[in-house]
Amino acid sequence: MLPRYPRRQDIRRGVAHLQRGGVIAYPTEGVWGLGCDPRQRRALRQILVLKGRPQHKGVLLVAGRAAETRRYWSAQGIDPDLLAQFWPGTTLVLPATPKVPFWIRGHHKGIAVRISTHPAIATLSRAFGGAMVSTSANPAGRQPARSLRTLYRYFGGSLWVLSARLGHQRRPSRIIDARSGHILRG
Repeated sequence: MLPRYPRRQDIRRGVAHLQRGGVIAYPTEGVWGLGCDPRQRRALRQILVLKGRPQHKGVLLVAGRAAETRRYWSAQGIDPDLLAQFWPGTTLVLPATPKVPFWIRGHHKGIAVRISTHPAIATLSRAFGGAMVSTSANPAGRQPARSLRTLYRYFGGSLWVLSARLGHQRRPSRIIDARSGHILRG
């Protein structure tokens, strides 16, 4: 059985792996996720290849605190009450700053950002000092991995895995356009 909270040494190893430009698998609120340092284009390309996902779709960023994502989005035109209402938990599509490379946002003008309370994500992003790429751990067209067995079936032993339990969420997080307040998914 996996521990509820990741061990300190595992967090240190995960941070080192991210800093070296590696791809990791980690537990999220409901499924296993794949992540990397968003500044590492080669690492993101590896995730896209593993998933069979086209680059133009973009990926979202995840962190435990909004401050860890702030360099990637602009608050211009965003109601601060909306942020407080939906974070943590909901994925918000926010206006991307010019610092957001196309390999993260795809063909979109905005960037999807989720603030998470999952202990593995919150602890890892705090130790890493910033947001991480977050995408479900599954090849395109397959169900996201909800177990280590499925994760290994999809990707073999090619990924470094942060050992901790998944959260209990059964549905993907809602995605809301932060400018309009419209629900895009969920």
